[in-house]
Amino acid sequence: MLSYYKKMTLRPEFQIELGGHKVTLGARTLIMGVLNVTPDSFSDGGRYFDPVRAVQRGVELARQGADWIDVGGESARPGAQPVTVEQELQRVLPVIRGLRRTLRNVPISIDTTKAEVAEQALNAGANILNDISGLRFDLRLAEVARRYRAPLVLMHLRGRPETMQRKPFARDIWRSLAKGFETSIRRAFTAGVARSRLILDPGLGFGKSRRQNYEILAGLQRLQRFHLPLLIGASRKSFVQAIVAGERLDLSQAPRPGARCWPIARTHHDESERRHDTRQQSPVLLLTGDAAVVVAAILGGTHIVRVHDPGAILPAVRVADALLAAGR
Repeated sequence: MLSYYKKMTLRPEFQIELGGHKVTLGARTLIMGVLNVTPDSFSDGGRYFDPVRAVQRGVELARQGADWIDVGGESARPGAQPVTVEQELQRVLPVIRGLRRTLRNVPISIDTTKAEVAEQALNAGANILNDISGLRFDLRLAEVARRYRAPLVLMHLRGRPETMQRKPFARDIWRSLAKGFETSIRRAFTAGVARSRLILDPGLGFGKSRRQNYEILAGLQRLQRFHLPLLIGASRKSFVQAIVAGERLDLSQAPRPGARCWPIARTHHDESERRHDTRQQSPVLLLTGDAAVVVAAILGGTHIVRVHDPGAILPAVRVADALLAAGR
């Protein structure tokens, strides 16, 4: 028990360059507030698709305790279809400009896989690039990060959003993560992005089985081998809500001897996704699950948590940070 407690209190500190300043990650957990400006988001169903309402929501997120605001104009829910550059720009640019006028000192992240969207967003007032593909979809995004000296979040994603939960899962999720991150980091370095601007996100819910998401949460310290800050986003995701709602984690879903991939679980991909649509869950269940994952992630060494409800999650963040401080 003592050895576990010592392990869970290890969270290295990093300095990243953000807007011409050095920002320390690890002294306390930073909260990234999610602001989806899409008509088909899995979490809010397009509630903030209107730019005026989106800006108002962004201001509210900051007041609730969000340190960064993450603006996304393309849904990444399972089965989501891609949108054009023009569509994405029409959605995000008015919101980013409005937020920058209102929240002058709050860093804004643009959640995109497209270099053109990233560059125009940075020109409109964004500070951070959040690429769910880890530079797999558009390598030019790394060049944009280099030229604008912007922090770059590299997420691990197997497949694409429209197919990621229908592909056979990796047999060894840690090998998959290692290979994916090594490729993403190498591509960033090749483009000239400094190590001090990189952040890793293991991509919970993105091409992983339910069990694999929990394996990642339980072993986050294994990602310290990359010597980079970690971001975790599990807010309102079905793999958390299913357990909160009473389902058991199926530990029997393992690959057959000699199999190369994890079996596809139909209940996870189809029936479970509908059953645990976050819009149908009670707010108490949603927030309870999210808070539990946030605490687990922080105790595992996470530096940034990406959430939809900063005000409700902030107490859990403070408690987890207090545990880390006490361990030191």
